[in-house]
Amino acid sequence: MSDEYLSKPLSFGAPESRGIAGTQQLQPLSPYLNYDSRLLQAQPEFIFPEGASKQRGRFELAFSQIGSSAMIGACIGGMGGLYNGLNATKLANQTGKLRRTQLLNHVMKQGAATANTLGTIAVMYSAFGVLLQWARGEDDDFNTIAAGGATGLLYKSSAGIRKCALGGGVGLALTSLYVLWSMTGGGSRKLSDLKSQYI
Repeated sequence: MSDEYLSKPLSFGAPESRGIAGTQQLQPLSPYLNYDSRLLQAQPEFIFPEGASKQRGRFELAFSQIGSSAMIGACIGGMGGLYNGLNATKLANQTGKLRRTQLLNHVMKQGAATANTLGTIAVMYSAFGVLLQWARGEDDDFNTIAAGGATGLLYKSSAGIRKCALGGGVGLALTSLYVLWSMTGGGSRKLSDLKSQYI
């Protein structure tokens, strides 16, 4: 196809009125913007600086992790509070407005407590992850495991040495399971890359 149409002015009429029969593709796709979209070249949707990573780092992910953890905690705590409230009001033989008020109290109190707990854990985990990434200069699975262990240690640090060690072990185990799951979910190529890197 020749490029003669590029030198001619655009017309928004029907192809017959322009004197070119059967060339519907020459009509612009958007008459409101007054341009021919074929003149634009396909460019990437996002522009990244030279050498920048094309995925979000730990700091950017921290906000969504903290928010989603708090929301999940509120939902879980709210359901648990509703269950406990139904049992408590049934045992106390409460009815009507009094029962509704007690149910709301249970849901709000337990929902807020669980949301605060999970939100605090997410803040600690994200902070340790960002600090480890900054200190080591890279973001890998080691940072995830170390951040989980440090979060467990710090969260239970005020409960004594035994519970502190137990919390660190739980955090280490959970993040290790997550890393193993993400490696197997990433396919065999990721596992073979890891073997060649460390073995």
